[in-house]
Amino acid sequence: MAVSYGKTRQRALGLVLASTLVAGQAWALAPEHETRRLMLATEEAVTAERWGEAGEYLNRLQQLEGQKPADYFFYRGRVMYQAGHLNEAQSALEAYVESAGTDGGHYQKALKLITVVEKTRKEQAAAPQNGNGESNKVAVIEPAGDQQMSSLRKLYLVNSDREALVLHLNSLLEVAGWRADQTVVQLDEAADVEYRIRAESSAINLQEIRRDAEGRMVRTTQTLSVYGVNPQVEWACETAATTCWVYDPRDGSRLLQLSLDRGQAQEIARTFGKLIRNLQNPAGS
Repeated sequence: MAVSYGKTRQRALGLVLASTLVAGQAWALAPEHETRRLMLATEEAVTAERWGEAGEYLNRLQQLEGQKPADYFFYRGRVMYQAGHLNEAQSALEAYVESAGTDGGHYQKALKLITVVEKTRKEQAAAPQNGNGESNKVAVIEPAGDQQMSSLRKLYLVNSDREALVLHLNSLLEVAGWRADQTVVQLDEAADVEYRIRAESSAINLQEIRRDAEGRMVRTTQTLSVYGVNPQVEWACETAATTCWVYDPRDGSRLLQLSLDRGQAQEIARTFGKLIRNLQNPAGS
């Protein structure tokens, strides 16, 4: 009887908990009201400089359905800056400026903070690389092993690592072009932003092909010297902007604007870093 009574009590308790859960779900605020509640909580946390708490509220806001208010991006930018994630901070602050415009309540603060982010990035780029401090990297690449490079040479039927890396990087860039319209992607039509690279003796020649407002493809070229450059290339993806970025290893600014595909962005950053490392080695081939 004691066992039977225990099971009966356990089942009754389960029903009570289930009823409480259902009731809690039924009483949950509609998304638009929950968004306002969490925005108020975020504002209070940021004002009090409780950055971890503010980050939790922002994460919950991100999961809600519906369009986010402009202030969401401003507070996200502040929290990301405090966490040392400079690239994400700048992206969020720029999103706020674009969304709120000059009439936004935080417009001037956002512009000033973007400038602070840029200065901080330049200072970090100029600082010695001691490897002891925390980094704002979202993802970093590791040098390729001999076995990986051997496979890459066989894939592209070439004898040198450098040739294989250039061919592989251009192949990746060909399918990772950024498009303003993400609803229909046709690989046989040129993307709005594309890139091509060529390796020189001690530099990488990067060509950007961008569609202008009249539909014409405009080509610009820049040369990236590899001497003194960190081959650990940063990358990040911004869902709100339907964009992945590969950052310039010289100063951390945005270099490559790619389609929203984390796997592609990671492989492009990894291959780009391998090519830099290869060119930095006088004996590289």
